[in-house]
Amino acid sequence: MNNVIPHSLFTDFDIDLFKAGKHFRLYEKMGSHLIEVNDEKGVYFAVWAPSAKAVSVIGDFNYWVEGQHPLNVRWDGSGIWEGFIPGIQQGEKYKYKIHSHHNDIKTEKADPFALSCEHPPNTASIVRKLDYKWKDKKWMGYRKDKNALDRPFSVYEVHLGSWMFNAEENRPLTYVELADALVNYVREMNFTHVEFMPIMEYPYDPSWGYQLTGYFAPTSRFGKPEDLMLLVDKLHQNDIGVILDWVPSHFPEDAHGLGFFDGSNLYEHPDRRRGYHPDWKSLIFNYGRNEVRAFLISNAVFWLDRYHADGLRVDAVASMLYLDYSREDGEWEPNEFGGRENLEAISFLRELNEEVYQNFEGVQTIAEESTAFPMVSKPVYIGGLGFGMKWMMGWMHDTLEYFKKEPIYRKHHQNDITFSLTYTFTENFMLPLSHDEVVYGKRSIFGRMPGDEWQRFANLRLLYGYMFTHPGTNLLFMGGEFGQSEEWNFQQSLDWHLLQYDYHKGIKALVTDLNTLYKSEPALYEKQFSSEGFQWIDYGDAENSVLSYIRKGHDIENDLIVLCNMTPIPREQYRIGIPSKGKLKEIFNSDDKKYGGSGMLHVKPIKAEATPWHGRDFSTEVNLPPLGVVVFKRN
Repeated sequence: MNNVIPHSLFTDFDIDLFKAGKHFRLYEKMGSHLIEVNDEKGVYFAVWAPSAKAVSVIGDFNYWVEGQHPLNVRWDGSGIWEGFIPGIQQGEKYKYKIHSHHNDIKTEKADPFALSCEHPPNTASIVRKLDYKWKDKKWMGYRKDKNALDRPFSVYEVHLGSWMFNAEENRPLTYVELADALVNYVREMNFTHVEFMPIMEYPYDPSWGYQLTGYFAPTSRFGKPEDLMLLVDKLHQNDIGVILDWVPSHFPEDAHGLGFFDGSNLYEHPDRRRGYHPDWKSLIFNYGRNEVRAFLISNAVFWLDRYHADGLRVDAVASMLYLDYSREDGEWEPNEFGGRENLEAISFLRELNEEVYQNFEGVQTIAEESTAFPMVSKPVYIGGLGFGMKWMMGWMHDTLEYFKKEPIYRKHHQNDITFSLTYTFTENFMLPLSHDEVVYGKRSIFGRMPGDEWQRFANLRLLYGYMFTHPGTNLLFMGGEFGQSEEWNFQQSLDWHLLQYDYHKGIKALVTDLNTLYKSEPALYEKQFSSEGFQWIDYGDAENSVLSYIRKGHDIENDLIVLCNMTPIPREQYRIGIPSKGKLKEIFNSDDKKYGGSGMLHVKPIKAEATPWHGRDFSTEVNLPPLGVVVFKRN
């Protein structure tokens, strides 16, 4: 029985915007919507399927029988099929049965705009109206100050499925449970932000969430959509920002997903040289198709709008920018100018960032981009891509390679640890020690450290001290903050039992204090992206493997002097040039006994002497602890 009432939520203006690729609130019109038509309650459905000759809604309400509830195609060439079905309620499961003009192919697809999905491995969409009363008005009001580029930005990266298990039931915590446990932990650790690895619905656990099928639906693994809203709300109420990993670079070929949606290459580029990703065995969006651009930008806007996200970390940007990414000669085709850049993807990213920054005060977009592509974090109006920040992959690689080396060899690699400062101000860089660095045999961050047990922990403290005093913002993957010993395993909880041991407790205390230092010292954040915020004292003491530098804010009184001793040999009476006379007070020392160090501290302030050194009129002698970072401030 045809029980579909013709109805539309679209205006002619909506359709014009959609066709032009300029409709960035498509989630208000597309998908399933609980509404009333002619005093009857039910659901309005709308789906884009221009190559279809018939589309019907199937679900429990019609025993999944094709044709019982056919949608009507719009007359305007938009390719949108729509209609109102009375009697359908919240929680009903459904899909679209699509009969294509192409070879009479039939597909059975989940709703690309579904707000909720079945728990994998089930694949149906679920009718849902988001109903949550937010309590984060205060945060949203001052977020622009918390999230600014000249404010502290210390990020705790979390995979929700493996952060912590419910011990009694041996399962990951739910969104609701995380709203207590995770929020309290992040607040205790003094991180300013959390970053969630993708929480959009995904079918395959080993993908860690980076192969999405439900772009508008939070994964049902951990609860309802409103439960995720509660988690975000609680984080905001505790002054913690929320960044979501977002994946516009590729999507899986699962039968119920976006691939070959209406029997044609609808969302993916039809040329496999541009539409298929050989590394990830996945499909690549067609960034030159207007409706696809509108879908993706609408999705980014959705998470900022409906879920109050404070930022998006955009995954795999490098793979989007280059036509020859992971391809051999002959496997890719140059652009119209003969170059390797994907001009359509570049245009898409610029439009995405313009839309986000124009419409959401106090958010940031962050690019995971591993190449030397210029001006990733520069404004679009001067030719940049428009991101707020970019991951500093070069720093991450060089630093971890350096720290893997036995300290006796480090004097031969001084350039490796100082090289980042030759380019660190070309972008707004975030320094990441991310999930990608603790998988696939790379070992944990702690597992890379050389030496005996004491030296390994001292090296880890040194690494973190160097990281937090290096220009830029910071990101640390979960487990790193207490020296997780084993590689990350997405199928099990972090090794929280390690916190019964003093050395691991010491790492946790150190990271907590580094976050406190970063948040409380303006010299570490006010000019974190400007060359005015950094000055070398001496980068050339390779023989002793010592680095010394100054971090600067707006007020010279807040300047910090940082020294890093990259060897286990204490350097007593080590002379450094300093900018002016007066006294220096030690405000941080990674060798403090409370962190597991040897306790080589400067208890009393040290006085400057009128002895020229390092090209400066004044100098002083300090005692550098083994494998230690020391931070001084004017007394």
